[in-house]
Amino acid sequence: MSRGSHPQESPSLPAPPLPAVDADRRLRGPYTAGGAIVSALLPAARPELVARYDIELRAVAPDLRDLIPARRRSVAASLPGAERILVHAPRRTLRLANGLAEFVHEHLSETGPRTLIVENVDLADPTDLELLTVLRRRVPGELLTVVTHERGAHEETLGAERHDALADELEREGTVGARIGAIPYHRERGGDPSKAVEAFLFAVQWCLDEGYHDAVVDLGERALRLAGPDDDPGTWWRLLHSTATALAALGREDESEALFDLARRESVSPTVHASAAYATGMLKVRHRDRARRDPEAALALVNQAIAISSLLPDPRERAFKLGFDLNGRALVEVRRGRPAKALELVQEAVALADRDLRPGEHPIHRLVLLANRAQLAVMLGRPEEALEDLDAVIAADPGYPDYYIDRGNLLHRLGRMDAAVADYETAMRVGPPFPEPYYNRAEIRFSAGDHRGALADLNHALELDPEFVDGLANRAGLLAALGEYAAARADAETGLAIDPANPYLLCALGQVETAEGRHDRARTAFDRALELAPSLAAAWANRGLLAFETGDPEGAVADFTRALDIGEDPALLFNRAMALRAAGRDEEAVADLTRALALAPDDEDIRRELKS
Repeated sequence: MSRGSHPQESPSLPAPPLPAVDADRRLRGPYTAGGAIVSALLPAARPELVARYDIELRAVAPDLRDLIPARRRSVAASLPGAERILVHAPRRTLRLANGLAEFVHEHLSETGPRTLIVENVDLADPTDLELLTVLRRRVPGELLTVVTHERGAHEETLGAERHDALADELEREGTVGARIGAIPYHRERGGDPSKAVEAFLFAVQWCLDEGYHDAVVDLGERALRLAGPDDDPGTWWRLLHSTATALAALGREDESEALFDLARRESVSPTVHASAAYATGMLKVRHRDRARRDPEAALALVNQAIAISSLLPDPRERAFKLGFDLNGRALVEVRRGRPAKALELVQEAVALADRDLRPGEHPIHRLVLLANRAQLAVMLGRPEEALEDLDAVIAADPGYPDYYIDRGNLLHRLGRMDAAVADYETAMRVGPPFPEPYYNRAEIRFSAGDHRGALADLNHALELDPEFVDGLANRAGLLAALGEYAAARADAETGLAIDPANPYLLCALGQVETAEGRHDRARTAFDRALELAPSLAAAWANRGLLAFETGDPEGAVADFTRALDIGEDPALLFNRAMALRAAGRDEEAVADLTRALALAPDDEDIRRELKS
């Protein structure tokens, strides 16, 4: 990265430059640079290409939305703010960045290579930094050259004056970009705190709705230094709640909980206390660090929220808020190992909504309840009921990709592979790119014997998210099975650097160590995997193979038996038969081979061993 240089001072560039982009987030907030890139490319882009990436383009460049027709829409997009209850996952911005990178790649493949020059990257919002990383990773260098500059000393001395002049111009525009960038920063330095708080409130809410959580935290914390609970309690609470919500989404649970504790100290509003209790309970039951999850403390807090919400006098408000809290307690009960109780609570919430809400009111709340009821039905062994609920959810909101993943997983479980693949492929189309549908389709392709197809899907999933640990684990195992041990080791070690206690990655690493003759290391990896996941059949099976190869047939029999206790499989039966035979237990070996042949009557290896 160069520092303080300008485009005209750069050496000859490999391709014609796009208009220089200023990434200073104080101008247009999140995607200040991304929006400028879209603005430069959009006029020459084919309408079909724009339509294919409408969600990403509209999100990254909100002030160009009139030029980008909305083709793919979820129900939430047309609802008032109070009914848009889903909080975007923090990886949503990675989805947007991948979609924009694909748009840039396809557009430049048609129009020719370009150079992108980005100024002030040290002032960029995390959304733009992520986008630049994805552009470099996913758009070939022969199509796009990315050149970035930071501020130099000269620019730093003139930065405030320059920014004020640009902010004045942008404020006159009054665009969304200005309202989430220049205007809050500009008014913060002015002499009227109330105007600054008003500007911050719009920016915080916009960024929360779009899933720009780092910006919400930055803007919200600055706004809370200007707004107090005695000035305008409603505005103060909205800022606090939004900031705490974004902190929780970013995995900063302690800071989020501290804000909700502040709300409890400063407010006597029943709705504030109910919301703070619910939110704190969810922090304790969902904590990113599993060792810090506390379902019992969460239960006490969520019950407090339920107690307050049940006293609300307005039946419609009570139906929504109480139903919301009951749904939260259902999660707590699942974590306490009580899915049947959880289902009762969700049913109660559904009944409240059906009885007391107006037809069509709070549709997202209703869909979340049905989707959660489906998940609980699956847990309780009632898949057909679950499928009925998921069918209804998708019919009501066909533009929300995550529900297709849920239904595809259920269809996979029911053995309806073609239908499952259809749902995964729909999920690929209706929203910005994300790895899960490719990962899930890879599992089906692998089970059907299409190992190269599975590998292609896993490769694409990891191109979308190189830190997708489940994808790294599955690809490491598949590469090991294909004999590509160096690549398998690289995936296993990359994944374990992110998640050192992942049993699937440890199992894959053990397979590589076995293949490369490092038997002690292999045994250590399998032992650790089984310590973490005693029901991981693959670890038992592979440890059994290691025992057999190192001259311990009885140990192999024991491990194969543990794997077979988890699920019967002809390959495992065959392997145990070989170990039994090596241990001199021929009668048991024949029994295993006979059963294996019944399960796989076309397997010539089993048939040959039975005859020997």
